[in-house]
Amino acid sequence: MSYSVYILKSLKDDTYYVGSTQNLASRLERHNQGGSRYTRNKIPWQLVYYEEHSNRSSAMAREREIKKRKSRAYIESLARTPEEL
Repeated sequence: MSYSVYILKSLKDDTYYVGSTQNLASRLERHNQGGSRYTRNKIPWQLVYYEEHSNRSSAMAREREIKKRKSRAYIESLARTPEEL
């Protein structure tokens, strides 16, 4: 199975959330239904970026890499890449 690293943008306050999952559609739905403690107060969320990885460890490493940069500019540059969402 493939894994996804994704970036969500809150339509409420323009903050970003970076995560990884095995089922992107289901995870996005849980975020928008308040199923995640961090994201429930910032609903609704919009998927702005994702990338596929062949295994969980690769996806988690990439998620950590994005978060480690602590850069809104970097996250926004990823969101502007021509990926089909």
